[in-house]
Amino acid sequence: MPDLLVRLYGLPEIGPQRAALAGKGVRIRRAMAYERHVVAGWVEGAFGEGWASECEAAFSNHPVSCFIAEREGRVLGFACYDATCKDFFGPTGVAEEERGRGIGAALLLECLHAMAAQGYAYGIIGGAGSVAFYEKSVGAIEIPGSTPGIYPPKLTR
Repeated sequence: MPDLLVRLYGLPEIGPQRAALAGKGVRIRRAMAYERHVVAGWVEGAFGEGWASECEAAFSNHPVSCFIAEREGRVLGFACYDATCKDFFGPTGVAEEERGRGIGAALLLECLHAMAAQGYAYGIIGGAGSVAFYEKSVGAIEIPGSTPGIYPPKLTR
């Protein structure tokens, strides 16, 4: 899976996505430090230990670099940045039953806008699983020669 590059100074506005999701009872917000165990536990259950570890790393940043989608106190999705590497977006995921409703795109935009606000001009989407989604959502382009990327083979127990 290749890494992608995104120009952060030309992002779509997040307001329309926020409003559309709010009408469905979904709120996108920055996770709070005291929610780390809940969010990381949800991520581990839905996506595995590796992503949970990266999510936990995002909680050590100030401000926390993890955004969540929630409805009535229930996590529906998450997105992180500056977790494994500075200037990297990811990991990100949405509950299977909530996919296709704009939650992933909204989480992506929240993170990328936060990265821009912190002074980044470009962002890297590491090991992009759905290149077409990122191309369509934010105009991401593939970084030549970026496969397999920065992730070494995983450790085993």
